Amino acid sequence: MQVSIESTSGLERRLTIGVPADTVEGEIEKRLKEAAKNIRLNGFRKGKVPMKVVKQRYGAGVRQEVVGEVISRSFYEAARKEDVKPAGQPSIQPKEMSEGKDLEFVATFEVYPEVALKDVDGFKVTRYSADITDQDVDNMIEVLRTQAATWEEVDRAAKEGDQVNIDFTGTKDGEEFDGGKASGHNLTLGSNSMIPGFEDGIVGMKAGEEKTIKVTFPDDYQAEELKGADAEFLIKVNTVSEQQLPELKKPFFQQYGLEKGGIKAFQKEVKANMERELKNALKSKVKSQVMDQLIESHEVELPKALVANEVNVLRNQMMQRFGQQPKGFDAKSLLPDTMFEEDAKRRVSLGLIVGEVVKDAKLQADPKSVKKMVEEIATTYEDPQEVIDYYYGQRELLAGVESAVLEDQVVEHILAKAEVSEETSTYDEIMQPQKAEK
Repeated sequence: MQVSIESTSGLERRLTIGVPADTVEGEIEKRLKEAAKNIRLNGFRKGKVPMKVVKQRYGAGVRQEVVGEVISRSFYEAARKEDVKPAGQPSIQPKEMSEGKDLEFVATFEVYPEVALKDVDGFKVTRYSADITDQDVDNMIEVLRTQAATWEEVDRAAKEGDQVNIDFTGTKDGEEFDGGKASGHNLTLGSNSMIPGFEDGIVGMKAGEEKTIKVTFPDDYQAEELKGADAEFLIKVNTVSEQQLPELKKPFFQQYGLEKGGIKAFQKEVKANMERELKNALKSKVKSQVMDQLIESHEVELPKALVANEVNVLRNQMMQRFGQQPKGFDAKSLLPDTMFEEDAKRRVSLGLIVGEVVKDAKLQADPKSVKKMVEEIATTYEDPQEVIDYYYGQRELLAGVESAVLEDQVVEHILAKAEVSEETSTYDEIMQPQKAEK
């Protein structure tokens, strides 16, 4: 096999590869002979079809198959020979594919960049700690009650916290506009899900009443023609409903898998879940600080192929959150690459930097830490041992845990060199920083 390599631009490389004709033709001949043993054609017994006929019938298909395999195999052999590491699949351009002649093709591809690690001694990281108070547990239980609440119609004026069923029609300069009309719309007053002033205008209305309210659309509203515009809404209230919270009794506890123990057991269960979430959040805050500083302190040239692949991963993750897509759903049009490029570049960059830290520090995923993480995941399931066994029986799942453990070890490796300060916080400040700020 003959190989020549050239650098075209940046991370792009071009391999010109030649494979002797004997290698290709020999493999084609071998496969045709194997196939001939099982071929049945009218006028011939099984395995007795002349090779000339076999080649006429199947030669083109077998050649295509063999050439494809030879190109793939010889490309990776050439890459190893030239000591280059392809980032993504190559673009193949055939030069000579004729029967009886040496196979020649050009493979264009990107390589992984070299990452020069910077000194992390100057990193500054704050390690937070927080306790869960009885009030935090009570607040969480109220959140769970609210999530399980039902609505009961009432014969009174609507107030904040009520749910109203309404019909409305919006007009601008006396003309209706797109998206400004609905019938039978359920709205919780105080949810701030509508434009400013809309929900306030409904407070005090009763079922059966109609009212026209004046509002002004925000300057950053998504519809260009409505940004900062004055408008009117004719609103009719169909029903007013009051929220009914479930009582802290057995039927409510059973929704969370608790059959006995009453309120004390439920509080204990809720607190255990909060502690697990808090632990992960505290770890995540430290990890985010480390990763942010790794990104800021390193400039890495990114292979386009890796970024494109990561864009597709992020798009598919979003599609999975949407659930089943309707027929004709065009993901690339509705969720264009530009939506994901920034996050994709960050993830690829971090992956390359973290990988270099792992190599430089000679880190390996600690089996005990892997086992501990799997066990922690398993505690959230009804049969933990079944989950543990499943993880250890699925190489791909276990590899994901090993990767997470390795990232944790990278963080600890950097923290050992960084300037770390301690800060005490609260549960709300850690779990809901925006709410705590308000």
